[in-house]
Amino acid sequence: MDAILRADLAAGLPGDALLDDPDVVASYGRDMAAFAPSGIPGVVVLPRTRDEVQHVVRVAARHRVPIVPRGAGSGLAGSSNGIDGAITLSLVRMNKVIEIDRANRLAVVEPGVINLDFRTAVEAVDLFYPPDPSSYDWCTIGGNLSTNSGGLCCVKYGVTTDFVLAIEVVLADGEILRTGHRTVKGVAGYDLARLFVGAEGTLGVITQATLSLRPKPQAPVTMVATFGSTAAAGRAVQQVVTAGLVPSLLEIMDQTCIRAVEDWKRMELDVNAEAMLLAQSDAGGAQAAAEMAALVKICADAGADDVYGTEDLEEGRMLSAARRFALPALERLGAILIDDVAVPRSAIAEFMAGTSRIAAEIGCTIGMVGHAGDGNMHPTVVFDPTDDAAKADAIRAFDRILELVLSLGGTITGEHGIGSLKVDWLEREVGPVSLRMHRAIKSALDPLGIFNPGKIFSLSEKSEVLLEPMSH
Repeated sequence: MDAILRADLAAGLPGDALLDDPDVVASYGRDMAAFAPSGIPGVVVLPRTRDEVQHVVRVAARHRVPIVPRGAGSGLAGSSNGIDGAITLSLVRMNKVIEIDRANRLAVVEPGVINLDFRTAVEAVDLFYPPDPSSYDWCTIGGNLSTNSGGLCCVKYGVTTDFVLAIEVVLADGEILRTGHRTVKGVAGYDLARLFVGAEGTLGVITQATLSLRPKPQAPVTMVATFGSTAAAGRAVQQVVTAGLVPSLLEIMDQTCIRAVEDWKRMELDVNAEAMLLAQSDAGGAQAAAEMAALVKICADAGADDVYGTEDLEEGRMLSAARRFALPALERLGAILIDDVAVPRSAIAEFMAGTSRIAAEIGCTIGMVGHAGDGNMHPTVVFDPTDDAAKADAIRAFDRILELVLSLGGTITGEHGIGSLKVDWLEREVGPVSLRMHRAIKSALDPLGIFNPGKIFSLSEKSEVLLEPMSH
């Protein structure tokens, strides 16, 4: 890497904060997304403080070198993928839970805090942080903020942005923006905090967040229902919504995923079922019982082959684990290309049927899991990574799924973000006027284009003013 740049970075950082060993640096080149474009960073920086982040940003601006903010690397769209010669700014060492305020039901955290560690810390004082991505045992709060992550509980509680009260951000010139509030309500000025949430590190570096919390819910009761067709399962989901029920969890798995999990974990799942719905209610007491009874009736009326409910907490955890095992179970079958889309809940059955047609026409395997309660689906293409034709088929299936989603009035991402994987698809969804506004906001906040360039959307030729990346 450029010696002058390294010296400038080192001048404001502790000795162990700079990584430039080629093998180590290369390991920061990409996240978990297959096929997302990536490069090899020139250097990796691991700051422990906001002041160190400020220093890195100022040095990058002086040298016109891009910065790629990064959490644990659990992303599935290439949002934190490296750029050749750039600075990858890993925030995993900024991992303090600074404050938990029980009276105001909020917490202040640094971006490197692991989601599960945070949830455990607040549950110890009878509070609850709902967003729970499937990678919650190793993904970071900063990464969740950057991609506006959801998870299994979002059907009832919402996604990450619904819990953001305030953030602290290092801007492109090194200034610190503190925006938001600690109060339940607050509408002074533009909602700048939400502008940065979901921006995938393209507008600034989040160094602290104030997050709202909920009271710790009751232990959930659980229901699992199996169906002979995805259409019947889709009817059940639609009826749940129409009836006004809001379970704390409503997930769906198709037969491919059911069989993959059963083959791996031997959980006595019904491998003959075409689809399985998993639901939970954490309302507690009589309300949970009534909600569960209504869910059971809806599934039975929709044509479920079997419906089973349990109040046993361990059994409920086991059943919900079956859903979380779905993607790693598919990985045992081959390489996977995970899509993340959302469709209207009334279109879930049509979407699943359409995806099955795509798999049959292309001749590939596609497993489907999803957050049925809000229509956020994860069709996952399984393929042989050593077979070039299979890889090409996987990409073709991926693109056709996105076309199907847009034709159903859906969106190309529900929680994983655009990253570098779906840059070409954003304009197809949002249109040229919206894309022009995206570029205008980016240009206003990051005029040099140093923050994660090439992610979410490509910069216009006029605004692309970065110099050539440094050598490495």
